[in-house]
Amino acid sequence: MTRTLPVALAVVGLAVFPWLGGKFYVDLAMTVMILAIFALSLELLVGRTGLVSFGHAAFFGVGAYATVLLSSKSAAPSLLWLLPAAMGAAALLAAAIGALSLRTRGIYFIMVTLAFAQMAYYVFHDTKLGGGSDGIYLYVKPVMGLGSAVWLDLDHPLPFYFFTLGCLAAVFAFLAMLSRSPYGHALAGIRANEQRMRAAGFSTYPYKLAAFIVAGALAGLAGFLYAVKDGFVNPEILAWHQSGSVLLMVILGGIGSWRGAVIGAFAFVALKELFQSDVVFGAFARHWQLLLGLTIIAAVALMPNGLIGVAAQLRARRRASATKIAHAG
Repeated sequence: MTRTLPVALAVVGLAVFPWLGGKFYVDLAMTVMILAIFALSLELLVGRTGLVSFGHAAFFGVGAYATVLLSSKSAAPSLLWLLPAAMGAAALLAAAIGALSLRTRGIYFIMVTLAFAQMAYYVFHDTKLGGGSDGIYLYVKPVMGLGSAVWLDLDHPLPFYFFTLGCLAAVFAFLAMLSRSPYGHALAGIRANEQRMRAAGFSTYPYKLAAFIVAGALAGLAGFLYAVKDGFVNPEILAWHQSGSVLLMVILGGIGSWRGAVIGAFAFVALKELFQSDVVFGAFARHWQLLLGLTIIAAVALMPNGLIGVAAQLRARRRASATKIAHAG
């Protein structure tokens, strides 16, 4: 109850936010929810399986590009096939990359995933497949309906906002159930001690590959939402700094926590908007990357368990202080 109540309150707060916040902040909230899905997909690898990937943006970008490339320039595509197609394209890429990269470990795994992501980046950047470095536009956004009846049109901001919120809630619930399943317990065992899991009779490679594919598909979902929201994609969404940003979200929120991944996405975007504000920092706002980097370093040093662990960290300090006082007395 203590864990589900904050999540329920957050969902309710986001549900009423369109009527409380201005247009800019509602648009920002949609961006944050999309990035939260992206962060949750990486948390499945980093926090739950122990696989630190530095190429996760490849799946995000492929999901976004598939959304645009498979759409028509005149007729609205159906959400019922376009969304699974975008997630499927990201999952297929994840299966191919995972099948090869999971044969390495540690720093080698990080570098191999980065290399594959950069290859995907240059495919879209240096070819006409996705418009080259200029990117491509999504002219008609998807709808869901039957015949002439339209039930959901993602071209309208409010329906798209609630669709994004529904996707975030569904992904969070799915991953929470996954972590409680036997498969989730197997992933936890792999993260803790893969050699012991192998000694116990588990073939860890299929478990890790399945996690890699699921994470890729969820990143593809985030890419789909990103493409529909902005109506435009370019190769920069596959670049290494995009993978670095989502990894920072997971670290900032707290590795090993689904709620931490969501909190980290919200905190990362909030800090980015704050440091880019001319009102607060004046001309120094042009150097917002420096401010953000220093803040991330300070957060990692002072909050080793991320934002999600601050409350427990403060309780531990109070207990330690009370113990010292009791011994002194």
